[in-house]
Order: sequence, then structure tokens, then C-alpha cells
Amino acid sequence: MDRAQKEQLVDELGQVFESSGVVVVARYEGMTVAEMQDLRAQMRDVDGSVRVAKNKLAKIALEGKPCASIGEFLEGMTVLAYSEDPVAAAKIMDGYAKTNDKLVILGGAMGETALDVAGVKAVAAMPSREELIASIVGCIGAPASNIAGAIGAPASNIASILSTIEEKAA
Repeated sequence: MDRAQKEQLVDELGQVFESSGVVVVARYEGMTVAEMQDLRAQMRDVDGSVRVAKNKLAKIALEGKPCASIGEFLEGMTVLAYSEDPVAAAKIMDGYAKTNDKLVILGGAMGETALDVAGVKAVAAMPSREELIASIVGCIGAPASNIAGAIGAPASNIASILSTIEEKAA
């Protein structure tokens, strides 16, 4: 890799570190190519990415970025997982680490907040953006259905009372 390629890689990583909602650093020593491709596919499904980069270049790209705290994790065979959704990358990495003991989560960052292993697991346990939107829509729609039920209920009660009176009269 020549100097121009290294500078381009540092620029790309710098943009990743600035624009990502979460960055997770993990050790992947011993993983096969098929396992890494499976991890990449799972990350693509949630609009995230997995990147293997030289630690020295990643540390240069981290300088002055909000998530500069992850530089301490960049030793040995490390992989960076990131996504714009603050939960997606952490959720995929945590789930994959549970099924594959060769992937060991070291830590990460969410904006300026440094995350240790427990922090990454806590972020992974949070609901995703889509789940939050669904619950908000459910909360907004619930009062309307309750009002419709309350308005319709008295009419059905009156109808049942009238039919009972009619049956007694007959």
C-alpha cells in the first residue's frame, strides 16, 4: 500500500468515525473467511459495515474525532463495526459474539461516549430505531382506538338494554 492509498484510507476511516452512530471494536483472531463474510452480510442487512484496517492508520484517523477513545482497543487483530443507527452495529456484533467465540468484543464508542464491553452489551439490548418508531406509532394510535371504542360502547349498551326490555315485555 503506497502513501496515497494510506491517506485515502485514513480519510475514509475519519468520515466513518464522524458519521457513525456507534463504532464497535472487536478481536477476530481465528475467524474463517466464511465467518467474516457471514458477519459482513448480517451488518449489511442493518445498513452497517465491518471494516478491517491497520491499527496505526485507524489511530491516525481517530485523531480529533468524537470517538477517539476507541484508540486504546486497537491492538492485535481488530475489526471495526459501525452503523448510523446507534443500536444496529452493537446488536449484530453482540449476537454474533454469542454464537462465535472467536469474535471478542473489546469496546466501542457512541458519539463521544466511550463504551466498554458491558456498555456495548447495554447498547445492544436497547430497542432499534425501527422498534422505537413502531412503539411510538402504537402509542399515538392507541388513544384514537380507545376513543372510538368508548363512543361505540354506549350505543351497544343501549341496544342490549332495549332488547332486554323488549324480551320482558313480550
